[in-house]
Amino acid sequence: MVQIIAGKKGKGKTKHLLDRANFAVKNSKGSIVYLDKSSKHMYELSNKVRLINVNEYPITSSEGFIGLICGIISQDHDLEMMFFDSFLKLACLEGEDISETIATLEKIGEKYHVTFVLSISLDAEHLPENAKADVIVSL
Repeated sequence: MVQIIAGKKGKGKTKHLLDRANFAVKNSKGSIVYLDKSSKHMYELSNKVRLINVNEYPITSSEGFIGLICGIISQDHDLEMMFFDSFLKLACLEGEDISETIATLEKIGEKYHVTFVLSISLDAEHLPENAKADVIVSL
């Protein structure tokens, strides 16, 4: 399953995503992972949430990003949720069509029973059609 928090930059998406991750870990029976472009939010997350700084890895394409996600899933069979802050930047999709990557995440989520929560710096109406149904919060 893919869930999207959409809105322009500076609208509070990161705060909302951090709050959702911290709430999810309280009720989770498995692992929660938070991917970000830095480690600056480390102290805002519960110590039970695994923070991964994606900038530490040589990701240069959306395919490489999907490979990283699959690697994380393959190492953690109890993984329940993954939170992606600044999804477009993490997945190397700024200014690109995100339809295929969203569809790929949907398939991965279904197969491995992982929920992906994406923070996307776009207004909900600017998302591709296959992603609009996944919007849970529009800021």
